[in-house]
Amino acid sequence: MLIFNAVLLLFFDFYIFFALRATKIRVVKKNWFPYVWWGYSVGLLLGLVIATKFDIPLSYRSVILVAFFMTAVCKFIFIIILLIDDLRRGGLWVARLFIPAKKEQTIETEQELDSPLPEEPRNGISRSEFLTKSGIIVASLPIFPLSWGILSGGYDYKIRRQKLYLPDLPSAFHGLRIGQISDVHSGSFYNQKAVLGGVEMLLGERPDAIFFTGDLVNNVASEMRDYQDIFTKVKADLGVFSVLGNHDYGDYYFGKEDSQAKRKNLKDLIETHKVMGWDLLMDENRLLKVGNEQLAIVGVQNWGTGRFPKKGDLGKALLGTEESEVKLLLSHDPSHWRAQVLDTDVDVMFAGHTHGMQFGVRGEHFQWSPAKYIYKEWAGLYEEDNKKLYVNVGYGFLGYPGRVGILPEITIFELIKGDKPHLS
Repeated sequence: MLIFNAVLLLFFDFYIFFALRATKIRVVKKNWFPYVWWGYSVGLLLGLVIATKFDIPLSYRSVILVAFFMTAVCKFIFIIILLIDDLRRGGLWVARLFIPAKKEQTIETEQELDSPLPEEPRNGISRSEFLTKSGIIVASLPIFPLSWGILSGGYDYKIRRQKLYLPDLPSAFHGLRIGQISDVHSGSFYNQKAVLGGVEMLLGERPDAIFFTGDLVNNVASEMRDYQDIFTKVKADLGVFSVLGNHDYGDYYFGKEDSQAKRKNLKDLIETHKVMGWDLLMDENRLLKVGNEQLAIVGVQNWGTGRFPKKGDLGKALLGTEESEVKLLLSHDPSHWRAQVLDTDVDVMFAGHTHGMQFGVRGEHFQWSPAKYIYKEWAGLYEEDNKKLYVNVGYGFLGYPGRVGILPEITIFELIKGDKPHLS
């Protein structure tokens, strides 16, 4: 992936550089421009290698990744505009091979047919020059929302409240409050004070139990070194229950093949859950009992579709829950719901994984994100056949170190015995 990103960025650089040099923009004609252009590009690639392959302070790593992400987005937009212009001029060049040029054609059109390079019109500005300059402006626009998403969105924790109506809920658990966080991705954090503020928001809600639905780290257990003490504060009277997500296995760092280092990393991560006092459910369950009534909390290892790990064993996790009238399942990837969970007697599944793509719009009655084109269920509550799925859009962030519109989430559920009231 690192090599692919490097090659792709270099391709963007070459394509854009020569397109700019062919324009009349004065600054790109300066002798120093190539040194600045290629110096920044090479420096950024070196920084990317250092940030991904070496153990450097998180603050420095974040600066490098932010610069890379924002540069890549802007150049990608710019290159689309340049490609549109090249296709336009290429079409004119091909057309001239088959259609004789008419005398009444404009000078600008004649010049476009004669050369695939940006034309030099006698008067005014050419279409290519106009598109190139417009492209610079359009490609620069994402800098503003992306910068705001980094400065404000990444740690702007929001509490979302959700009532869960369960007809078979034992009376003893009516009114039970559950907190959920997901996708911490501690390897992306660079602001301990802000992270602690989110944890304090969660604890201020005084939930009876807390669920964590996977991806504690990006790649390795050591990423929790600076944040373990903060998340150790996450406590609840009935316990904190957690599961693993796809990033927790170390596949993106050690590779998919088994190795001693990879096994040790997973062991260290499991130990981290234990040290923090979290009850990590590895295809198992816990029964909460009040008198003769009980509720089952079930947790599976990551079960994802496509390239994501399929570690979870739902059948094994449900063993011993037959007498429980209500079953609550923690499973990281929402794809698991339709793939397996809907065919069981699980009442509610709690998931994360999507992040809501960290970009979009989320209101009380409307939400949109590019995530909807990847995941059928990507944020909030979904219901089918009296069974429910809730997808938390995550506490942390990955890749882009911020959020635009889809803010980090702390969910507070209230279990209600009975049917959902119908609006008149």
